[in-house]
Amino acid sequence: MNTFTAINLVKRPQGGPITADIFEVVQKPMPTVNPGEILVKQNHMSLDPAMFGWMQPDTDSYIPPVNLGEVMRSSGVGEVVESHHPDFKVGDRVMGMMGWQEYFHSNGQGLNKVDAPLPDEAILSVFALPGLTATQGLFNVGKPKAGETIIVTGAAGSVGSIVGQLAKADGLTVIGVVGSDEKADWIVNELGFDSAINYKTDDLEAKLAQCAPNGIDLFFENTAGPIQSLIIDKMNPHGRVMVCGLIADYSSQTPAPGPSWMNILKRRLTIQGFTMPDHFGEVPSLLAKLTPYVLQGKIKHRAHVLNGLESSIDGLNLFFSGANKGKLMVKL
Repeated sequence: MNTFTAINLVKRPQGGPITADIFEVVQKPMPTVNPGEILVKQNHMSLDPAMFGWMQPDTDSYIPPVNLGEVMRSSGVGEVVESHHPDFKVGDRVMGMMGWQEYFHSNGQGLNKVDAPLPDEAILSVFALPGLTATQGLFNVGKPKAGETIIVTGAAGSVGSIVGQLAKADGLTVIGVVGSDEKADWIVNELGFDSAINYKTDDLEAKLAQCAPNGIDLFFENTAGPIQSLIIDKMNPHGRVMVCGLIADYSSQTPAPGPSWMNILKRRLTIQGFTMPDHFGEVPSLLAKLTPYVLQGKIKHRAHVLNGLESSIDGLNLFFSGANKGKLMVKL
């Protein structure tokens, strides 16, 4: 094989659904692997809502944008197929930012070996970005206490589903906000959430009052949307808000107005946004925190797997429609 397939970002999205014309499918020559380098065959590639931010031209963000003409950014799991690096051998399974491409040529920086005897789907669903994000946001930002009440938006998604299960395992009352009755049933009857709210069909204010009669102490925010202000109105004094994602605003040129600052002031709320590139140096400690929950069977997951590299393009729009069920990824 002399070439491999990659997908470059060639235009900036203009709001609304992702269209194929912002990407270019290209053939790249197989690289020469020099001393100190490795070649990885990527097997599974993650699709994440953060990608919508990475495609924007904003240089005043937490991570530089993907440059036009470069391979689209993503994380994945793969196998070392050629190595001239002392720390990696052929056959090693590795995880890291490898981009929308079949092969990844690297000096090893930023790649972590995967030793857990779990399939790639489980690694990307739990131990990769979703689990790390959930662990950092819940424990290090939210600082939950047993007996408190937490509400999680995007609760059937890859991050939200883990947040809810971790919180439940630590003795919190857990409310999940989802977009379908099927997802509501899954998070309550399979994952153990105490209750679920379908933001598309429920009377949001009435349902919040029913699910949180004693108010809300923690709010793990993944979506934005009209329920955001209603949740802030239900929060208890000294509540904590962890802002992880705002998927409802990613396709809009102008984000929707946020909650009233008056309510934030009256309730003395702490609101903190966080992104994982700030915490990549803490990955070992985050995995050490998360792993016991997984080994004790307290964390379930499901994967939504697309097939073939080019399925990534249309696959991104599943985040807008909410049609993905579980961690969204691509099998190469």
